[in-house]
Amino acid sequence: MSDTGDATTDKPTLSALLRRADLRLRLASSREGLPPEALEREIRWVHSSDLADPTPFLSDGLALLTTGTQFNDENPTSFDDYVIRLQRRGVVALGFGTEVVREGIPERLRKACETHGIPLFEVPYVTPFIAIARANAEAIAALSYARRSWALSAQRAISLAALRPNGLGATLAELSRQLGAWVGLFDASGGLARQHPEAGLSESTAASLGDEVRSVLRRNARAGSSLRIEQTSFSLQTLGRGGRLRGVIAIGGGDLDQEGRGLVTSVVAMAGLALEQQQNLQRARTQLRAGVLQALRAENPSLAMKLAREVFGPLPSPPLSIAIASSGTAAISPLAEWLELRAEEHAGAMFFGRCDDALVLILGAGADDAVFADMTELFDVRLGVAEHAHWEDFSTGYSQALLARKRGHDPVSTFSEVSRGGIRSVFATADARTFADASLAPLRAFDEREGSELESAVSAWLANDCSYETTARVLHVHRHTVRARIVQAEKVLKKDLSQFATRAELWAAFEAASGSETT
Repeated sequence: MSDTGDATTDKPTLSALLRRADLRLRLASSREGLPPEALEREIRWVHSSDLADPTPFLSDGLALLTTGTQFNDENPTSFDDYVIRLQRRGVVALGFGTEVVREGIPERLRKACETHGIPLFEVPYVTPFIAIARANAEAIAALSYARRSWALSAQRAISLAALRPNGLGATLAELSRQLGAWVGLFDASGGLARQHPEAGLSESTAASLGDEVRSVLRRNARAGSSLRIEQTSFSLQTLGRGGRLRGVIAIGGGDLDQEGRGLVTSVVAMAGLALEQQQNLQRARTQLRAGVLQALRAENPSLAMKLAREVFGPLPSPPLSIAIASSGTAAISPLAEWLELRAEEHAGAMFFGRCDDALVLILGAGADDAVFADMTELFDVRLGVAEHAHWEDFSTGYSQALLARKRGHDPVSTFSEVSRGGIRSVFATADARTFADASLAPLRAFDEREGSELESAVSAWLANDCSYETTARVLHVHRHTVRARIVQAEKVLKKDLSQFATRAELWAAFEAASGSETT
C-alpha cells in the first residue's frame, strides 16, 4: 500500500539505520546473498543479549545486538545453531559489536547469517548499543506521527470530496488517490459499478474478485474480509445493514495499516450514509412505479405512459414480455435494487415495479431477455412470463404471467409452455381436488352404504359423451341398468344431469379427483 503523504519519512528498517552517519554501522553481509527486501523489513524494536539462546526473551520483527561472548570457537556448529534459532524466532537482523570482546566478526557467524538469510551488520566500539535502540525508536515515533498527520489530511480531503455533486464517486476517487490503490464499488447484485483508476484490474482478476463479492453478498451479513488474487491483496467491506446489504467496497494493492483502515472505515460509513439517504427517494420512486402498473391493470395505458415519462422515460415498445417474480421472499428487495441499475442502463427498453406484493418486469421489443436468467441465477426467485403482450391488453398478460409462475416448475416458466396442457391441466391442483372430493362425496357415501356402483357408472357415462349404449358396453351391463344408475345418481346428488352445465361441472370434478396432470 502506498504511503502517500509521508514519502520523506524513513521507516524503521536496517537500511534506514545503515544510512545514519552518526551510528557508523556497516553491513557485513553480502547484499547479493541476502533475500529480496531483507534490508527493508520493519524493525519493531532493538534488543541486546549475549545469551547462547536468547530466543525465549525475544519477539518477531526484532533486531538483536550482541558482543559474541556466548560463542565457543571450539564448536563449529555453535554459530549455525545460534543463527537458526534466531531465524526461527523471526529476528530480522543481527548486529555484532566489535572491539568489545572480539577484534572482528567471526567468519563462521558471517557464513551462518548468509546461509539462513539474516542480515549481519557491524557495530563499532564507538557506537553504544543504546544509540541504535534510540535511533530505531525515534524512527518508529516519526513514522507514527507522519501516518497520523497523513490520516488527518486524508480525512479532510475525503470530507471535501463528499461535498461535491457526485459525492460518492468523488469520495471513492479520493480514497484511491490517498491510498495509492485500486478502489472499486460493487452494487447489490455484485456488479462493478465504479472503479478508480478506471483500468485497474486484469479481466481474470476482475472476474475472480466479482465471484468473491457475490459470495459475500449472498451471505447477506455485514462483514470485512481479505483475500489474494494473482499476487494482489484485496480487502472487502460491505455497505448497508445486515440483511439489507447495498454493495461492497473493494480495495486492492496491499495491506492496510491502522491509519489506512481508519480512513477506509470512514469512507464506508459515508458511503453507507449516502446510500441510506437515497432510501426515501427510492421509496417514492417505488410508489410511482406501482402507480404506473395499477394504471396499466386498470386498462388506462395513456395515464401510465404519462406518469412514467416524467420520471423514468418512455415505456418499452410492444410486443412486450411481462414477467412476475415470486413474492414473499427476502430476495425481492435486493432484486428491486438490481433492477433499478439495469433499468438505468436499458432506458426505454425495460420497466419494473411492485404490484400486489409481486415484482413485475416488462421488457420491450428488442430487449435482451437474458435478464430473466440472470435474475433467477443471482436471486432466489422464480419467474412466470407472458409473451407478445401489448399495453392495451396488459391486464390479460399480467394474469397469464401470474398463472405461469404459479403453474410452472422451471426457474423461468412461460405461459405458452404452461398452457399446452389446456384448461384441464388446471384441474390438477390441491384446491381443485378438494372441491372435487366434496362434490363426489354423496355418491361415494351411497356406494359404500348400499354396495352400489353409482360413481363408476356416472364417470363412465360422462366419459362416453353421456351415451347409454356406449357406457353399457364399457361396463358390460344392460343400457337400462346404466339409465337406472344415472337416475339414482341424480337423486343422490340432487342435481339434474340433463343440463349441460351440471354435466360439465361433474365431469370437471372427476378430472380433478383423478389427480392426473395433463401435459
